[in-house]
Amino acid sequence: LGRVDNSIARELGTRVPKIPATSIHGSVRAHSARLYGTPEAAGQKHNKVTDPDSNPICYTFGYIKSGQSNQSTKAFSGVVNIFDAHLLFFPVHSMESVVWITTPERMENSGFSLGSTKKLDNDRVNLTWAGKEHINLGWLMLEVAPGKVVITPPDGVKGNKRWAAIAKRIAIVSEKLFSHIVNSNLEVRTSVSINPETGAAEEGALFTYEAIPRSTFLTMEVILDEYRDKTARPFPKDKTPQGDKLPHGPWNGPLDVVKAGLKAMEWLGIGGMGTRGFGRIAMVGKPQEIKFVGTEIIASNGD
Repeated sequence: LGRVDNSIARELGTRVPKIPATSIHGSVRAHSARLYGTPEAAGQKHNKVTDPDSNPICYTFGYIKSGQSNQSTKAFSGVVNIFDAHLLFFPVHSMESVVWITTPERMENSGFSLGSTKKLDNDRVNLTWAGKEHINLGWLMLEVAPGKVVITPPDGVKGNKRWAAIAKRIAIVSEKLFSHIVNSNLEVRTSVSINPETGAAEEGALFTYEAIPRSTFLTMEVILDEYRDKTARPFPKDKTPQGDKLPHGPWNGPLDVVKAGLKAMEWLGIGGMGTRGFGRIAMVGKPQEIKFVGTEIIASNGD
């Protein structure tokens, strides 16, 4: 009793849940390959891809095509690096309805900043609305710092309806409390296998599992490292090999392929138990794009 059979993936140091990059990378590749009309470009082997060098999926994520001998095997690594998705704003039930908790470090790393001169009180919880003296976050009763905090989002997020829905319901806590609050407010669900012959529950097949709750905000990084000769780029692409228009506009580079795969997650999902309603993720606003040469930022999209 009280045991979780299938626990969620977590960061080793903080024990905060995350979505591993391996799951994201596989789903993005599979979804973008389906959108382009060449599902054979997903997976580990690509012998069924007619011309992988002209396929934007293979160029973006890499490919391996074996010939009759080892000498004729052709392989390239992908030009994009996809990293883990980390929690940014996490929904928690309180006596003042749902609030989304975060930390100063997580906001700063994601391009969010304080739009006011008010300093954060690290010993108390800081709110984006005028709250009471105390607030109950799960099993914790915390003292509220006086005044309210104004958070300025990146330019690509400003005006987004999903951000507007939570902007005035955010509670900022210290990193040491964040892990405890998150882990005590994860969903724990119970499922059971059904016997196809009797239609009843299978004996001994009851199991429990953890899940990140709906309306959680996550953030992740994608790095484009285009080491290959750009003359071999299979871009731009505005149609599939079947002649259909690409959804969300033409693909002008590898990052457009990644964005298309991420947008498809809103309907096709990521991870297991997709038939049970899990894994749907929507992109909030426009991604923050920064161009580096060495360690110097030489271009940005305004964020």
